[in-house]
Amino acid sequence: MTTQLRFRNLTLGYDRHPAVHHLDGAVEAGALVAVVGPNGAGKSTLFKGIIGLITPLAGRVELNGLKRHEIAYLPQVADIDRSFPIGVYDMVAMGLWHATGLFGGINAKARRRIHEAIAAVGLTGFEDRPIETLSGGQMQRVLFARLLLQDARLIVLDEPFNAVDAKTITDLCALVQRWHGEQRTVLAALHDLDLVRANFPQALLLARTPVAWGATRDVLTPENLLRARQMCEAFDTRAEACRADAA
Repeated sequence: MTTQLRFRNLTLGYDRHPAVHHLDGAVEAGALVAVVGPNGAGKSTLFKGIIGLITPLAGRVELNGLKRHEIAYLPQVADIDRSFPIGVYDMVAMGLWHATGLFGGINAKARRRIHEAIAAVGLTGFEDRPIETLSGGQMQRVLFARLLLQDARLIVLDEPFNAVDAKTITDLCALVQRWHGEQRTVLAALHDLDLVRANFPQALLLARTPVAWGATRDVLTPENLLRARQMCEAFDTRAEACRADAA
């Protein structure tokens, strides 16, 4: 299979203090991978490194020909400003920016795609609703509709099912499985291990450094999970910063 992503001795962090250490490995095209680990394990930091929001302190992320606009990113709900004055339709339409440009017009075909994406997440009739009036689950549906329009080859989801109801989780998991069936590569940071076991054939267990990576049944063992928790608890926040010239 074709390698979609490759990590080569990757170290990521902030103010030269590493949050992800020495990650090596590859993600194959079309893979469905859950990234799991305790709070503070480096999951969100890894995703920000993949999409280019932060620069590696050492090592590198190889996209193997993948263009930045071919990567779709869903940040955590807490990182989204719900007070921004925009409605559901316009929020979803932002998924077409890569094709239309910021000030590009939306033609009849694009409008049809927007309505189809809204219908696919079960929000028909919500087009004119301001996003600030939506529940947590409804907002996640809007964001998934926007991802549908991005038509990305790599989809990166940071805690996509936090603070949403069970019905929404079931519906959005079905969309994730749809992307997997279309041979898109999906990485999702998740806390619910039962959800991971039921829906994600591969998993990466992080504790700032990789603990295990492979088939989910082999990764999510009691021994590995205990080791990950102990490693995060033992992490020294006063650790020496990386050299500024590390590469």
